[in-house]
Amino acid sequence: MPKIDKAVPNTVVWADLPTPELDKARSFYGELLGWSFSEADDAGTGFYTTGLREGRRVAALWQKPPEMPVSAWSIYFGTDSADDTAKKVQAAGGEVIQAPMDVMEYGRMAVFSDPSGAVFGVWQSKSHTGAQVVNEPGAMAWHELYSRDAAKVKDFYARVFSLEVKKMEGGDMQYWTFHQGQDTVAGLMQMGPQFPKDVPPHWNTYFAVADTDAAVAKLQQLGGQVFQPPSDTPYGRMSAVADPFGATFSLIKPSY
Repeated sequence: MPKIDKAVPNTVVWADLPTPELDKARSFYGELLGWSFSEADDAGTGFYTTGLREGRRVAALWQKPPEMPVSAWSIYFGTDSADDTAKKVQAAGGEVIQAPMDVMEYGRMAVFSDPSGAVFGVWQSKSHTGAQVVNEPGAMAWHELYSRDAAKVKDFYARVFSLEVKKMEGGDMQYWTFHQGQDTVAGLMQMGPQFPKDVPPHWNTYFAVADTDAAVAKLQQLGGQVFQPPSDTPYGRMSAVADPFGATFSLIKPSY
């Protein structure tokens, strides 16, 4: 697995999940994605526990507080300054949900919502440099924003994170990709009728697997739910799923 040594600004560097049953979630993701876990004994951090692949950080789980309405994966963009990003977010029409704050010696974070209401965070790394492996089985492989006002939010993210936006041509789906130089950072889809009206705009994380069909079968055995069965795409065989507590994500065997 390639080692990642730093959190690259303006790219997605981390993801975590508040879950109502932390022990059961650890068992679910551990069996599904082959994660081991760091120790999590600090109630003050929600028993924040890091998922590891061969000792390298991939993502994290923590105990969802009762007042938090849903369990949902969160993504974090790398930044050189969470405070400067907060100013950019507000200037571009977004909102600050959690003002920049220090997380002990690990880094500095903030949480925002974009103009359509989708929530995301930023991470200014110190000792914690974000994910140490990506694009390998068990690790993050892609991030996608579903928005009901994609035309508006594409300009928001481009402005806040200095990203180039490209529209994907062909087909009926309205889809854009965000780029930093030669690297593709994330995707953006206009939410259509396939999304129920009560589903809000949100970010979705894809985890890579060696065999999508086998992973989906394992997920169902572990109590997860399948929203979209495995299907082939130009980018790999993928499936939209949820864990036993309703947190949605996707599985993909990348074509690269």
